[in-house]
Amino acid sequence: MAKDLLLEIGTEEIPAKFMPGALSQLESVAKNKLEANRISFSNVRAVGTPRRLALIVYQVEEKQTDRKSENKGPSLKIAYDEKGLPTKAALGFARSQGVDVSQLVAKDGYVYAIVEEAGRPVQEILPALLPEIILALSFPKNMRWGDLDMRFARPIRWLVALYGNEVVPFTLAGVASGNMTQGHRFLSKGPVVISSPDDYFAKLAEHHVMVDQDVRRRVIREQVESIAVDQGGVVSIDEELLEEVVYLVEYPTALYGRFEEKYLSLPPEVVITPMREHQRYFPVFGKDGKLLPVFITVRNGGAEYIDIVRHGNERVLKARLADAQFFFTEDQKTPLAERVEKLKTIVFQEGLGTLYDKTLRLAQLA
Repeated sequence: MAKDLLLEIGTEEIPAKFMPGALSQLESVAKNKLEANRISFSNVRAVGTPRRLALIVYQVEEKQTDRKSENKGPSLKIAYDEKGLPTKAALGFARSQGVDVSQLVAKDGYVYAIVEEAGRPVQEILPALLPEIILALSFPKNMRWGDLDMRFARPIRWLVALYGNEVVPFTLAGVASGNMTQGHRFLSKGPVVISSPDDYFAKLAEHHVMVDQDVRRRVIREQVESIAVDQGGVVSIDEELLEEVVYLVEYPTALYGRFEEKYLSLPPEVVITPMREHQRYFPVFGKDGKLLPVFITVRNGGAEYIDIVRHGNERVLKARLADAQFFFTEDQKTPLAERVEKLKTIVFQEGLGTLYDKTLRLAQLA
């Protein structure tokens, strides 16, 4: 009877930009490893949050598929003597294939051994296979921790490995696999027991973790768009920013904040850049396309103390916008023409002079 397989790698917070590639790898590596080990399954899905990479393999058969191979041996002239008796070459080949010499068959001028290998129980294979899958993952940057030689994106703190309702036992990075995971870092207390892969998503949802990134993406998009409308504007969601925010939170709750209208006198790019690039905020625009003094952010938690969270985010953005306004104002005090001389101190490229030289060349071409 086929059963689902669950593997969860619990870690400290993995950088958001590492996550899409890691989940893609997890799926492809798992498929390749399972197929190479002749383990049949229906589908593979990788999901994750900042604190976990999880793999669900559906309908995994209890045994490997049997294998029947036809292995080529020496030529008939070498395998048998003039009397038709097997030579040392034939005997050695049969022994190497684990068959009796009488079981060798002749085909196209050669002898062949027909080797049949019965499939092993999957439970015997998984304890070695699952660590292989984990160790095959690569990241833009790895780290070591403790006195371990192993490298991973972030330290591994727990491992869940279940085939049906049975634990797949193995140890990696000093951590033993089991059936206990962790919920949200702040909203959940104590370990969470997973009885089978079937209740993985629901159990984590009870403990404030939306483990499916597609669900988080949809929830964030809906919340952000709804808040923008409530604030009398619209939001043009930057998909790259959304993707990053998806992997920054386990339990997303969007909220709005405001900033002083005086900063709207700055070029929109000067205001939007600190919002998007530094704070991961979504800017809100009016129906006329102009920037409103409103932003939307996403916290990793519920709606509790939302006003305190809002105030904190507003203070941070105010400081960034004040800096932006200061530097923008200071830059305007010096005309661009007066800055040309300073380009003499900046090397453009070895052999091509400074940026000043480049500027003169461009002026001549114009």
